This record gives sequence, structure tokens and C-alpha cells, in this order.
Amino acid sequence: MANFDLIMPKMGESVAEATIIKWTKNEGEKIKIDETVLEIATDKVDSEIPSPFEGTLIKRLFKEGDVVQVGAVIGVISSDASAPVSETPKTAAPETKQNNENKPETANVSAPVAAANNYGESDKFYSPLVKSIAKEEGISLAELNSIKGTGQEGRVTKADILAWLPNRSKNTGAAAETPSQKTDIKQAPVIVNAGENTVIVNRPAVSVGAGDEIMDMDRMRKIIADHMVMSKHVSPHVTSFVEADVTNLVQWRDKAKKEFEKREGEKLTFTPLFIEAVAKAIKDFPMVNVSVDQTGTKIIKRKNINIGMAAALPSGNLIVPVIRNADEKNLLGITKAVNDLASRARANKLAPDEIQGGTFTLTNVGNFGNVMGTPIINQPQVAILAVGSIKKKPAVIETPQGDMIGIRHFMFLSLSYDHRVVDGSLGGSFVRRVADYLEQWDVNRPV
Repeated sequence: MANFDLIMPKMGESVAEATIIKWTKNEGEKIKIDETVLEIATDKVDSEIPSPFEGTLIKRLFKEGDVVQVGAVIGVISSDASAPVSETPKTAAPETKQNNENKPETANVSAPVAAANNYGESDKFYSPLVKSIAKEEGISLAELNSIKGTGQEGRVTKADILAWLPNRSKNTGAAAETPSQKTDIKQAPVIVNAGENTVIVNRPAVSVGAGDEIMDMDRMRKIIADHMVMSKHVSPHVTSFVEADVTNLVQWRDKAKKEFEKREGEKLTFTPLFIEAVAKAIKDFPMVNVSVDQTGTKIIKRKNINIGMAAALPSGNLIVPVIRNADEKNLLGITKAVNDLASRARANKLAPDEIQGGTFTLTNVGNFGNVMGTPIINQPQVAILAVGSIKKKPAVIETPQGDMIGIRHFMFLSLSYDHRVVDGSLGGSFVRRVADYLEQWDVNRPV
């Protein structure tokens, strides 16, 4: 008989914690090796956690909804079904209240104020520890929403709320004296962290009529919504459009795709061809492969060309896995990376590190039958390219014998860029260069 600790696994270099979404096994249930025990979520992806042991789950140390640090013990599995429940390891205990030694002395707000707060009504994510401190200190929801977070995606950390408490009256003024009321659908504020500034935007009033259905956003949709609003506030968006004649590209792919799939075992879609052209154009115009630092005064020129590709999930949400060093890969390497990431994205099998570190993003709105789009920049990048559907059109063709009308394949390219650092000349020249690479495709290129 032996007891084994089930550990919260490391989900990526930059991931320090994860939220338990669902336990798929109850205490007392048998578990096989590699059988899913629970589902977890990071800021970017959801994952299933398999068991490295066979036995019986005798203890679940965290509840659904708890945020758990990487490396913490989250459960105990026994090789003997009759084994006693092990004591909760001290290192695995969830941090649910503030350490009294570090707790600043502040005046407590009356119990009715704390009781009136429902932190779950906030549009921002707060860990159980932060909510526990806020409740203990009688912090209203409005006050909590006003705290500037330094954690990932602007999250409020334990350090943030503890640093805020000593200056509470100065930071909030009269707001600290008023109990927080339940957020009204007509008055809920949006708080956007834009560099060093916090922008609070009042949403428009929304009426709800008879028969209307009110649905909660899922976790990923909330993250996407927050990210899109933040991007619009951080970057002044400009979009440039180019129409490209991609007849040579289409003809080459039609001729090559069967042989390519037979030889390499990979489907040859248009996406790898677009990514190859984008990577070449970035080499020509490296100033679209930059970021602006948080102060808004420094430009970070990226060494690597890491291209994110927006992929639709079965839920309707979007995720952006990243092809790293795309300029160093040949067409086969890009194709394998695209197919692998797209397949695992649809199966919810991506690791957090695979959707981080992008320096430029490509989104294919043509997959939905759209001819063009005006995409929102994926911060902290400064540009994103949308490629539309390919359509046959009559066109004037110049020949030595004179002009003639022919049927050609055309598509629109739409580049949205951050006008703080990418001017119209650079943005327009870049998207034109991508189109040039696609138009000048060699129809005799070896497969």
C-alpha cells in the first residue's frame, strides 16, 4: 500500500498558477494511469490533467474554482482502495487568508459592507486569496476594481492589495465609505490598464426585453473581451488594404497539394504559404516586428519572427498558437507546424507556452467566406494581417500582343497597425510587399 501526491504540473515557463475548473473524479473513485482526474485553466488555455498513478483518489485538496500554484499537491491517490485518507500536506494548503504578521493595521469597515460585496460580479478575475483579503478588510467591489494590478494580464496580486491598504482612504476617498451594491447591467464599468494609465469606461445602458435570454460569458470569452478592449485603448488602429492577384499561387497549390500530401503526409493549405510570405516581408520591414514598452516611450525591436495564427475553436472562441522562428523554416516545416498547432488547438491540447511570445499575427477571415476584415491588434504586438477569401474575377491582362480580359484569382489583404510606431508609409509598404511575394509565386517551384 502506498499513497501518491498528485501535483499541479508546470504548464509553461511563464505560468505560475492555474484554476481548477472541474474534478472528473470523486473521492473514492478508481483511477487508471493517464486517466483524466481534473480539468484546469490558465490565463490562456484549458487542459486535462492525467493521473501518473493507478489507484483510488482518496483526497481532493482543492475545490473547483480554486487558484493553485504550480507544484502544489492537489490530491492524494492510494494504491489501496481501503487506505486511510492522508492528511493535507502543509505545503499544499491553499492560501486562503492573509498572514497576520504581514497584515497592515487598517480600520475595518462594518460587517454589513463586507457582506454586501459579491466579488464574483466583477468583470475582472480575482484569486481566492485576494478576495479573502478584500472580504476580511471590508473592501467594496468598486474599491477592488480600482486597484491597479501588476500580475499577468493586469491581475491584482496579494502584493498589490497589501500595498494599496495603507493608502486606502487617499486612493478611494468617499468611495470607501459606501457599501458596494450589486452591479447593475446598465452601469457596470470597464477598467482598462493602458500602460501606466487606468481608463474607466462606462458601458451604455442595455435594456432587457421579454423573451430575451441572458447568458454568462465563458472564461475564455471574458479574457478575449478584456484583451480586445485593452488593445483598442492602448493602440490607435489604422488599417491598410491591398488586393492581390494570387493566380500563380492557386495554380501551383492545385498542382502540388496531392503530391505533397502523398510524400509528406501533410495537407498543404494556403496558411503556410501566407506565413512564408509574411516572414519574408518582415525581414524586409523589421519595424513591423516590434513592441512598445509599458511606458509608451520605448520601442522593442524583436530579434525573432514568431508568427501567431488565429485558430477558431469548436466553442466559437479564438486562440492564437505561435509558429516560432518562422523565417528559419522551409515550407514543409511551416506546414507541419501549422497543421500540428491547428489540430491540437481544436482538441484543446495546446500548452500555454505555445500561445505566447508571438511578434506578429495572421488571421484568415477567408475561412468564414469574408473577403476582408479590420482585425484588432494582438497586444503587445503592433500589427496583424487579415487575409480574405480567394475569388475568381475578370481582369485586364497585359500581353506583348496587347491587353486582354482573363479570369484571375484575387484576394484582399488587410493590415491593422499601431499608428504610434507604424506610419502609413511603413504599414502600406509592408502589406504591399506581402502581396508582391504572393503575386510573384513561381508556378514551377519544386514541391
